[in-house]
Amino acid sequence: MVDINELKFDEKGLIPAVVVDSYSKKVLTVAYMNKESLQISMEKRLTCFYSRSRQELWLKGETSGNYQHIVSITADCDKDALVVVVRPDGPACHLGTESCFEYPVWENPEEHDFSLEELMKLIEDRKTEKKEGSYTTYLFEKGLDKILKKVGEESTEVIIAAKDKDKKETIYEIADLTYHVMVLMIEAGISLKDIHEELASRHVIDHKVKQEKMTGN
Repeated sequence: MVDINELKFDEKGLIPAVVVDSYSKKVLTVAYMNKESLQISMEKRLTCFYSRSRQELWLKGETSGNYQHIVSITADCDKDALVVVVRPDGPACHLGTESCFEYPVWENPEEHDFSLEELMKLIEDRKTEKKEGSYTTYLFEKGLDKILKKVGEESTEVIIAAKDKDKKETIYEIADLTYHVMVLMIEAGISLKDIHEELASRHVIDHKVKQEKMTGN
């Protein structure tokens, strides 16, 4: 662990802090901390910044309720900048948006930043917009039984491909299964965050069990 006294604060006693959502990995905001606000952040496990405009400390969420629960704080190689990973209670931006970074400047037309969240949103849109000719819309129109049947069929395909030790085919079938499970999730009102939190809770339990075994308790 890096000692707080090893960090390099600038001539005004400040260090930039890039705040990142622990779930989405999205950059929420960039703010500044001084030594006092950093100490408060670690003690309270909530982000506390130093406002350069108001020249005072401010605990994020103190007035809005949108607290940011700190998961970790990491310094860069020069120890003059921080990445603060958090679990936010609400929007990070004072404008009410999830992140302060919501305004695209340029995108490479040859690159596409795929994410499961983006796919989930597309699937959800197909349920609400009922796009004609869409296979996803077709599944929603047929209902839960059809969706469950497809999940079952794709599960079998994964098993067959894996049993044959065909890596390429197994990847293909797992992708199919993942898509159909996501359709089921939308139908059932389950979000990716719900699954993330469930898996995270199991990780904590598993870690605790390992610790107990190591200590002999």
